[in-house]
Amino acid sequence: MVGMGVREIYESMSYGPAPESADLANEWLDSHGRSFGLFIDGQFADAESGQKFETLNPATAGPLALVSQAGPHDVDRAVAAAERARKDWLALGGYGRAKVLYALARQVQKHSRLFAVLESLDNGKPIRETRDIDIPLVARHFYHHAGWAESVERDFPRMKPVGVCGQIIPWNFPLLMLAWKIAPALAWGNTVVLKPAEYTPLTALLFAEICQRAGVPNGVVNIVTGDGETGKLIVDHPGIHKIAFTGSTEVGRAIRVATAGTTKKLSLELGGKSPFVVFEDADLDSAVEGLVDAIWFNQGQVCCAGSRLLVQESIEKKLHAKLRERMEKLRVGSPLDKAVDIGAIIAPVQLERISALVDEGARDGAELFQPSWSCPKEGWFYPPTLLSNVGPASRVAQEEIFGPVLVSMSFRTPKEAVELANNTVYGLAASVWSESLGRALDVAARIKAGTVWVNCTNLFDGSVGFGGYRESGFGREGGVEGLMEYAVEMLPPAVETASSAPRERTGLDRTHKQYIGGKQARPDSGYSLAIGGEDAPRGNRKDVRNAVEAARSAQAAWGAAPAHSRAQILYYLAENLSASDGLDCPDSEKEAAVRAAFRFAGRADKFEGRVHEPPLRGVVYSRYEPIGVVAIVCPDELPLAALAGSVSSAISMGNAVVVVPSEADPLPGEELIHVLEASDIPAGVVNIVSGLRSELVETLARHDDVDAMWCFAGDLEQVRRLSASNLKQTWTPEPFDWRSALELPDVFLRHATQVKNVWVPYGD
Repeated sequence: MVGMGVREIYESMSYGPAPESADLANEWLDSHGRSFGLFIDGQFADAESGQKFETLNPATAGPLALVSQAGPHDVDRAVAAAERARKDWLALGGYGRAKVLYALARQVQKHSRLFAVLESLDNGKPIRETRDIDIPLVARHFYHHAGWAESVERDFPRMKPVGVCGQIIPWNFPLLMLAWKIAPALAWGNTVVLKPAEYTPLTALLFAEICQRAGVPNGVVNIVTGDGETGKLIVDHPGIHKIAFTGSTEVGRAIRVATAGTTKKLSLELGGKSPFVVFEDADLDSAVEGLVDAIWFNQGQVCCAGSRLLVQESIEKKLHAKLRERMEKLRVGSPLDKAVDIGAIIAPVQLERISALVDEGARDGAELFQPSWSCPKEGWFYPPTLLSNVGPASRVAQEEIFGPVLVSMSFRTPKEAVELANNTVYGLAASVWSESLGRALDVAARIKAGTVWVNCTNLFDGSVGFGGYRESGFGREGGVEGLMEYAVEMLPPAVETASSAPRERTGLDRTHKQYIGGKQARPDSGYSLAIGGEDAPRGNRKDVRNAVEAARSAQAAWGAAPAHSRAQILYYLAENLSASDGLDCPDSEKEAAVRAAFRFAGRADKFEGRVHEPPLRGVVYSRYEPIGVVAIVCPDELPLAALAGSVSSAISMGNAVVVVPSEADPLPGEELIHVLEASDIPAGVVNIVSGLRSELVETLARHDDVDAMWCFAGDLEQVRRLSASNLKQTWTPEPFDWRSALELPDVFLRHATQVKNVWVPYGD
């Protein structure tokens, strides 16, 4: 080595194996006879049927253990145990629950090496990842939520725990997904029935033992193992009040349909096809290392994997050359080798899917590159793969491959980069690489994704929310947003009021119209509804389509407008509403409508995100962004105030709306049109289509350009079920007292926004 420089040493150095011993994990497996029961009510017991299935080591294809297959009776027992434990667990108080969560964090740390090795054996991911990323993050989540447990009742006085939570987690991050879900649920005082993935149940069963040591009361945490049928039993169980699911979009859509006829709270963290955007001024060597973490971390079996490389045309060849050189140096092999970069694929069926999609991409004209070396023959391995010259409409560019496969496309301008990034049904995450922080943050704001990493990738923390837009699901894991998924709002209960007599027409005959795209329009059907001696328009599917199209066209500019500007316009709306003498309703209701518009104007520039300081050199800021096009189905109670309040709340956050006013009395909504016309609200931001709910709601719920539905009357099950078409967000609460609820503006604003977390590291 004498006379050699550092660079020459690194170029010539050959890496030998650095194996991690599996002895401790094997001892643990052997101590259980390599056979495991279900963990119910604090005890392990075999399933009633006695059925068991094998869990395999992906790196060797050899068996690890036998695990119980839970059936209907077993799920019933688990739910019953959780329900019995719920009262005492809640009564323990925040401080008592915090001590238990702290104990869980400490126990995870004390057994961290066993957890890490067992996870690598069961999942196939490299020991470096389980040891240095997964297990420390698991402990972090329990520590973080121990703090929340002590303060949730004080910080969120109008919320309460949801009850018994059914949690279904995937195989790619078995223990970390468990922590993401169990920690916030327990912090609030909920109890849980959790089903780990069929392929990777072992660390969940070890965690069950940890619960016994940490003093978790019997029944608070229940672990039931099994296949998809066990998951279905949990989803369908009437004793479960909330479902939290992480997995594929297809299964998430089925769960949305299955829970439509219930009041179960639902959070879905689903698939992704995340863009990795590299501008010409980026540090290319850093970007290449970022790509290694983005797409080859955990063998690319990551829902937020940076699987679509979008590179500026001027540096495309240079970046590809660097990337190919780096790929040649990646090491694929035994997950327990600390020098290995890429481990094993979870199962043969996944390996076959990856291979088939890569072959299809190559047949479609993509240029295929894989390193010159070969993968191990034992077990299930796939090499890091680059598909370049890929068309944006290609199946490999649109469909989640869930493997170590990167597809590459080029762009010329930042605008084109954003368009390509958003050219997907998903919206889970994105990475933006540029030495111009201004450009990076501008692009991050315009990409439709729940998490954006700037000059970094795949960073997570218990204090920061994670979750998607569009068909990547709804709800969040981690942070305050994730905490809120395990509580329900205590809306003021509905108050019975005497129904008012229909208003009688006086004076000249009046012609009421729809309000679409900033203009009054006659209903397409040519039909009317007789209401109190007057005729209201009877809208149909074409009116809805026209209204949604107008809303979609207007939303981008309205959502990009400064919150201060939206506030001024809403103040003007409130002023005109107050001055209007054409609103035929009680003075008290008119005043409630004016106050609602005024209140949401005041909150437009104050309902803001926050800055997080996770344990890294950098910050994360959360942005409360508009959802997009919101369809609102108004109740019959307070037809003017409910309409004005719901519309004001939605548009204050930058959404555009399509509103179906009260079916019993739509005329206040029709008369509100004249106020809207005088209030500077841009055309298309507010659209009003009156008619029969049964004729309008189905079209709205099915419409792929409607991003969220607030349904306060009518067939709520239908709305939840049909919303699965594009996984639009829904707010379908049981009837509540509108006059009191409008005094709680943040309840509405939480439903009018979705949170984006932007990670910004700093330093050299």
